[in-house]
Amino acid sequence: MTAARTALVIGGGIAGPATAMALRKAGIEATVYESYASAADGVGVTLTIAPNGLDALKVIGADEAVLGIGQPLVRGQMCDGRGGRIGDFPGPAGLPPSRGLWRDELCRVLHETAEAQGVRIEYGKRLVGAEESPDGVTARFDDGGSATADVLIGADGIRSTVRGLIDPRAPEPDTTTLLNFGAAADIAVPSDRESSYFVFGRRGFFGYWVQPDDRTAWFANLPHDRPLSSAEARETSKADWLARLRERYADDVPCRDILARTEADDLVVLGSLENMPKVPTWHRGRMVLVGDSAHAPSSSSGQGASLAVESAVQLARCLRDLPDPRGAFAAYERLRRERVEKVIDRGNKVNNSKTMGAFAKAMMKLMMPVMMRTVLNPEKTLGPEQRHKIDWDAPVAPPEGAAV
Repeated sequence: MTAARTALVIGGGIAGPATAMALRKAGIEATVYESYASAADGVGVTLTIAPNGLDALKVIGADEAVLGIGQPLVRGQMCDGRGGRIGDFPGPAGLPPSRGLWRDELCRVLHETAEAQGVRIEYGKRLVGAEESPDGVTARFDDGGSATADVLIGADGIRSTVRGLIDPRAPEPDTTTLLNFGAAADIAVPSDRESSYFVFGRRGFFGYWVQPDDRTAWFANLPHDRPLSSAEARETSKADWLARLRERYADDVPCRDILARTEADDLVVLGSLENMPKVPTWHRGRMVLVGDSAHAPSSSSGQGASLAVESAVQLARCLRDLPDPRGAFAAYERLRRERVEKVIDRGNKVNNSKTMGAFAKAMMKLMMPVMMRTVLNPEKTLGPEQRHKIDWDAPVAPPEGAAV
């Protein structure tokens, strides 16, 4: 007997449709409630799906759709902004390449795949509250509507409403002094088309890869004197931000060429990078968190989307195999917390490297050959993350001491 037959999934980004598909595979009817009016909300720039994320997508039947829009990226190349290479960072041997793609495209294909599988998605539904009863939970939305099911799953991102309902003392995101921008430039800079590039420029960090359409997808993490919310950052015009970016990266190649061929209207302005502190409480009663609402690693980790899909699959397994929601949620947290928090720690270390001074960058270039054989060895660094596989068919054991 499953812990639930019906579920409300709050949030239609990446974790939401993935969770609904996994629940449907487990025999649980799930409806997704998305606050935006459509799937392609235009929020976000580029991201990567790592091999472990592709494996989790395969479990829910969404891998082919994502592979169709993703660009294979076999390795990362770190550069110094003067045309010099600091070092290469290949993926662990024997794994398929990561895929680079745009966030809005990923959301679109996940929505399309979920709906093709029979998942219902309701748009324009912003959660404002929830009440539990002995045999269910009711969500209330800002349009006056409501919905009831056996469980409620918060897949509503780093600024989760559900997280606050579960634990009013839950932490909020920390903002950094790195501003996040991105776009696609009308230029194909010289590159290895299977590589992503990470430039530790003279005054800022810059990443890019060249797409099959001969445009260059890029993102920049620009140091700023104080954190800015997305709304604050958008008070400055895109043209002004682009002018500042061009000035900031004027000494760095090929960043200056990429920015010169970027149109202001195409610029995505996201405000400060945010780090989510480790969330102490993932579930209460019939409510639980999944994806960024529970564990939001820095975008620098390259694992945010992949971990979200993994957690969707593991949560569905637990609800499939255990007879009550509380026991299922406890088993889910046991399966996930240690793994995701290790990735969070690694992402924070990568963020710190983006603000290195000139001396530190010079030392990194000097020491990189040794570091690649030791602390930065791809197998040691990324192997445990990217080789992770979930056995969907294996039964989930109840938490220790739980009644069966």
